[in-house]
Amino acid sequence: MFAAFKPRRGILKGLLAVSATALVIACEPIATGGGPSINTAKPVPVALLVPKSSQSSGDAVLSQSLENAARLAMSDLDGIKIDLRVYDTAGDASVAQAAALKAVGEGAKIVLGPVRSGPSNAVGVALASKGVNVLSFSNNASIAGGNVFVLGPTFNNTAKRLSRFAARNGKSNILTVHAQNVAGEAGKNAIAQALASTSSRSAGAVGYEFSQKGVINAVDDVRNAVRSSGADAIFLTSDTSGALPLFTQLLPEAGVKPESTQYIGLTRWDIPAQTLALPGVQGGWFAMPDPALTGQFRNRYASAYGTNPHPIGGLAYDGIAAIGALVSQGKANALTTTALTQGAGFNGVNGIFRLRVDGTNERGLAVATIRDKQVVIIDPAPRSFGGAGS
Repeated sequence: MFAAFKPRRGILKGLLAVSATALVIACEPIATGGGPSINTAKPVPVALLVPKSSQSSGDAVLSQSLENAARLAMSDLDGIKIDLRVYDTAGDASVAQAAALKAVGEGAKIVLGPVRSGPSNAVGVALASKGVNVLSFSNNASIAGGNVFVLGPTFNNTAKRLSRFAARNGKSNILTVHAQNVAGEAGKNAIAQALASTSSRSAGAVGYEFSQKGVINAVDDVRNAVRSSGADAIFLTSDTSGALPLFTQLLPEAGVKPESTQYIGLTRWDIPAQTLALPGVQGGWFAMPDPALTGQFRNRYASAYGTNPHPIGGLAYDGIAAIGALVSQGKANALTTTALTQGAGFNGVNGIFRLRVDGTNERGLAVATIRDKQVVIIDPAPRSFGGAGS
């Protein structure tokens, strides 16, 4: 495969402890729909499903980080009581399904987790008839819908943020370069959908076999597509553990220089940190959560637990923050689908976010570039949503 980096695989009191006002409150009352009734005068039972005993490397650490982040969020809720109950999924869909049914049988009113799409989908199916919503830590939009919401950052959200930024900054003709695998095709589709909602147009797409040879063979195709279409930007779906280092080395050598053709990345270009030293990524655009907020969370978590949070640990904090904010309104229908998807959204450790009726999410992201091997924010993350969600 690729001779590249190995993949690396968190306001707080002042931001979220405002009487659980992590919720940006809408004025209109919340209608009942799609969820259980709760007693807000008592601690609300919440199930956290994590892969504690999974045999996958790092899952034990990930599980502890998610639980720690959830408890940190609970400590920031002013007077709102959450009864957090942790269940082990072992990273297995059938075990996760059984754990979720047990949790609901024991009184859980909402489920946080599981981590991955397979177990999350299984849990959603099992709990659909129970009227219990699932806030999965997955970023796989294909499992979203019904009673399953994904909290992880999605390709669609990132593609929309970057496409709109590119259009506002004069990039009118954008070529997509993607791997011919599941992730690459999903990224290509997200970019195409995002571009369709802007003034920019798609200059087409170039696919490549997901291998070192495949990337090398695709370089001439990308160069020719740029020249024939007049593309002024290239949207790359690859990440630093895959094709990104090779493309950003070979494309400039082939004449597709970042000085004249803007490079845009669908993934984080600052992880791992070594990526920042690559000559080809200098000046590229990518999206990331508000670094000031994520830095606050990371420092506070480290102070509380003596170690840094897992990269997705903050999602558990976000989930508890949203639940606590809704419960703070004192409504029996606080955890229904209607309540969860109110348009004003929530504040989390990664910035503002809101859950959409289709089960996906919208997150406020910053646009960053790399200058002299340093991350520079060129368009800050929004601090509130304009208009209602959808």
